[in-house]
Amino acid sequence: MEKWNNLYANFDPVAFSIAGFNVHWYGIMYVLALLVALAAAKFFVKKDKMCISDKLLDNYFFWVEIGVILGARLGWVLIYSGEAMWYLARPWEIFNPFHNGEFVGIRGMSYHGAVVGFLVATLAFCKRYPPVNKTKILAQKNTNQTAQKEGVSLWKLLDLCALSIPLGYFFGRIGNFLNQELFGRVTDVPWGIKVLGVMRHPSQLYEAILEGAVVFLVLFFYRKFKKFDGELICLYAMLYTLARFVCEFYREPDFGLGFIFFNLSMGQILSILMFLMGAFVYITLKKRV
Repeated sequence: MEKWNNLYANFDPVAFSIAGFNVHWYGIMYVLALLVALAAAKFFVKKDKMCISDKLLDNYFFWVEIGVILGARLGWVLIYSGEAMWYLARPWEIFNPFHNGEFVGIRGMSYHGAVVGFLVATLAFCKRYPPVNKTKILAQKNTNQTAQKEGVSLWKLLDLCALSIPLGYFFGRIGNFLNQELFGRVTDVPWGIKVLGVMRHPSQLYEAILEGAVVFLVLFFYRKFKKFDGELICLYAMLYTLARFVCEFYREPDFGLGFIFFNLSMGQILSILMFLMGAFVYITLKKRV
């Protein structure tokens, strides 16, 4: 257990270097998270016989990747950085990977910002590729016209994402752990990790397990009982926020923000809002059934 407690003292967050540029484990895990989410989506499409092609998923993946990265970074700048006005006055610094002439990569991503970016990208994608009108396609074929491009329903797509995101999220939190960031609170539990001489909860791993693995397993087994399109993404929003709310009790509050009110962190406050939104959408969609 001592080796585990002192893991950070003997672990380099830089995986390797190429031509003077350091490639961090966090970056590798972030890319892996995206690829795992895409692979999971394709798996469920085939397993559950959904009418979505690999080409459409690959295209959607490109849209979402841009939305998630932009949203996650902007969310961190506006909510967690404590220097929002400085960044807004120098927008080119938001995605500047250099600091004092040294390549350090882009650090600071917000999950809740990523959610906003993900939703905006998904809405834009579904507007660009709306569900296929089968009647129209048959009419086009009968008149030798070009068939309408492939599309997908917004809620069906979001339900597919609800099954895929937790697996990717699991690797994202592992990346936080390997990058030695988002530390847990001070503790005396035997599995704590020593950070600058102080034992702390490995809260990144708690999040990887609860917010990633556990949420995935619940949705994986529940999907066969889905009653309406959109149910899984609503359940994901509520399950994730419950898990995040619990994990925040073991995670050190964000630097510069601390506890906002009632000893709640910013992550817990945003999780409450996300839970309420998920519950509202769930009730609204259920009434339409």
